[in-house]
Amino acid sequence: MAFVAETQQSKLDALGLVPDQLPRHIAIIMDGNGRWAQSRGLPRIEGHRRGVKSVRAVVEESVDLGIEQLTLYCLSSENWKRPPTELKLLMFLLEQYLVEERSEIMRQNMQFSIIGQQDGLSPAVLKEIDKTKEMSSSNTGMRLCLAINYGARAEVVDAISRITQKCIDGKLAADEIDERTVSDHLDTSGMPDPDLLIRTAGEMRISNFLLWQISYAEIWVTQKFWPEFREPDLQQAIKDFAQRDRRYGGLKSK
Repeated sequence: MAFVAETQQSKLDALGLVPDQLPRHIAIIMDGNGRWAQSRGLPRIEGHRRGVKSVRAVVEESVDLGIEQLTLYCLSSENWKRPPTELKLLMFLLEQYLVEERSEIMRQNMQFSIIGQQDGLSPAVLKEIDKTKEMSSSNTGMRLCLAINYGARAEVVDAISRITQKCIDGKLAADEIDERTVSDHLDTSGMPDPDLLIRTAGEMRISNFLLWQISYAEIWVTQKFWPEFREPDLQQAIKDFAQRDRRYGGLKSK
């Protein structure tokens, strides 16, 4: 653990930052895999393969910097509209990632979790998800959360349904419902809200990702496609985050 702390301090010193300036939770919309591949005359799936390298780089850098949680938007509920062959390969890459990275997750003391609906995920992927979650359940380091078959509107609808059922069952009164009640019934219950939302490929939209949770997140967009995103890009996003004046609707104190 002393080595981890030393690594974090040297990283922060190089960036001119202190721990209090770091975002607790970084969420990333990993966009542009297909466009990166097509711009190079490659099949779209090659962009997804290269994107895995960016995932590895960003996860490792986040651990080294001492980030509390990293949430990656891997597959949206809208992505099922893509060609079946591409979806099949995405499932294979996800399964492969879980198998190959499990030892690294354990070595880095990371906690692994997912958000999203399990319907549509292959039995092989579900098996590896459960195995990785179980193995890492006692870890105490960074939480790595993958958003798989995830859609924020569906998440909110499910939360409302659960809250409504509690009211029907007499376990909750309507006048007791507040923001905390909603947060506690979302997929992300128990997780801190994202402080920093990163999106690659230059798109200026949220794409149905963590709509409730990012209400006060700082947004950072890069023109780079996800397969091009590496440690210096994450570092720049964090440095820019540290310079922002986060007032949460208030006025800057004099």
